[in-house]
Amino acid sequence: MKYVVTTSLQTRLSQLVMLSASRLMIGVLFCLSITPYGLAAQDESLVVVVNQASGVETLTKKEVVDIFMGRYNRFPNGQIAYPVDLPSGSSGKSYFYKQLVNQSERKIQSYWSRLLFSGRAKPPEASKSLPDVVNYVVSNEEAIAYLPRTLITPEMKIVFQFSS
Repeated sequence: MKYVVTTSLQTRLSQLVMLSASRLMIGVLFCLSITPYGLAAQDESLVVVVNQASGVETLTKKEVVDIFMGRYNRFPNGQIAYPVDLPSGSSGKSYFYKQLVNQSERKIQSYWSRLLFSGRAKPPEASKSLPDVVNYVVSNEEAIAYLPRTLITPEMKIVFQFSS
């Protein structure tokens, strides 16, 4: 009988440890979801960047809109532009399009669905993560992306920033 009580106590203790570990993991995942990948883009300014070797020095908001909304596939200097988006569902992507064209990510997706159906334009390259965006810009002279200012590397240059 003593063995059964001990085993039951051990089982209950194991369950409590697992529950505590689950709660801790949820807390950790929540913290990771808001920093640096979640709220970072809202807490700090997003900037539009290109590769340092690019011939582009600055862009106007209209030019950024034209490139990211598929109206033009070239920079003003004639060089081809390959825009890249942050991962779908990220707060940075939502924040960017809200600042750029005052539209939600859902409306942007609908916009691209219509354009793709008509064959008129191609959406920005979809990335899987912030590091992927950084690597894309660093390794492609024609790349253009938006990133939190803290992720800018020496291989990039800022060509547009939103007014505060």
